[in-house]
Amino acid sequence: MIYLDNNATSKPAPEVVGLMLPCFQEFFGNPSSGHLLGIEAEGALVLARERVAALLNASPAEIVFNSGGTEGLNHAFKGVFESFPKKRHFITTAVEHSAVLALGRWLRRQGAEVTVLGVDGDGMLDLAELERAIRPDTAMVSIMAANNESGVIFPVEEAAELVKSKGALFHVDATQAAGRLPLDLANLPVDLLNISAHKFHGPKGAGALFIRRGLRISPLLLGGHQERDRRGGTENLPALVGMGLAAEMAQAGLEGMAGVETLRNRLESAILSRVPDTRIFGANAPRLPNTSLVGFGGLDGEALQLRLSERGICCSTGSACTTGQKEPSHVLQAMGLGPLGKGALRFSLSRYTTEGEVDAMGSLLPGLVSEIRGLGGGLR
Repeated sequence: MIYLDNNATSKPAPEVVGLMLPCFQEFFGNPSSGHLLGIEAEGALVLARERVAALLNASPAEIVFNSGGTEGLNHAFKGVFESFPKKRHFITTAVEHSAVLALGRWLRRQGAEVTVLGVDGDGMLDLAELERAIRPDTAMVSIMAANNESGVIFPVEEAAELVKSKGALFHVDATQAAGRLPLDLANLPVDLLNISAHKFHGPKGAGALFIRRGLRISPLLLGGHQERDRRGGTENLPALVGMGLAAEMAQAGLEGMAGVETLRNRLESAILSRVPDTRIFGANAPRLPNTSLVGFGGLDGEALQLRLSERGICCSTGSACTTGQKEPSHVLQAMGLGPLGKGALRFSLSRYTTEGEVDAMGSLLPGLVSEIRGLGGGLR
């Protein structure tokens, strides 16, 4: 099997799995318990928090563990909404994760205003448009560090300085960026930032929300005193321990992402040179080193994905959270691609991807694309 769907989820590192197993069998105590097993569990949780904080260059006290990206987004949006009742305006973009779009609809039902900024044909944000959109009653601006489909990187540093100069809170969805791009929250004026372990070779069901020291927002989950009263519920210790090690390994492996980018470029060159009527979406913008969103003219991306899957090759037509849609994703539509987006496939590599796998893909695709186009492209 060739796995090229790492933006949907990545394979847990063997070292991560090995560290998690004893937490199920030997060190299974509740971190809130005062006996020996509880104290051991608490120590493991402390180490995990330190490791995640180091990945972000943040203080461990600023890390709130949770179940993943969607929970972190809900906590950020709903927490700010409840904590700042005099500010009822939020700003986000048209290419955010589907959870952010759903939260925008929720905010409107609560009586808030939500401004959704567009992007250009390469998926880039216009900072001048962002500046014009910020108002005195803007509670929070939320943008992603990098897009999950196109891989396009947003100018987070410039946006952060702009937003903070206007007196609004700034939230970043770094789900796809963590472990692939350097993140330095000691020097980046971000108030809130969320990550998810399973995007950087950690387990599913573990994530974190960075809340800058001094910012107080309402908890999403009420219950016990866990996470300094910011997220009730017994911590998922095995998953969080695994997340901690995955974060440490991701930090150590950042330099290796240049090699991943080389493989990504090798795959794109093979596709563009061997398969006619193709294009790389977002190619003129800065992108994640592992992500390639390719448009194949004259066919339906889902038809090609199924043919690849039959041959043991895993890729996607876009975000895993929008799989099954008959129309191009909201990201592709926001980029103005329309029907052209129906032929899009996303290939997302990891540090485990090999040159042989990339070359196998480059050799297999031309024949499959030609075959599908000859049958009408699978278009409906």
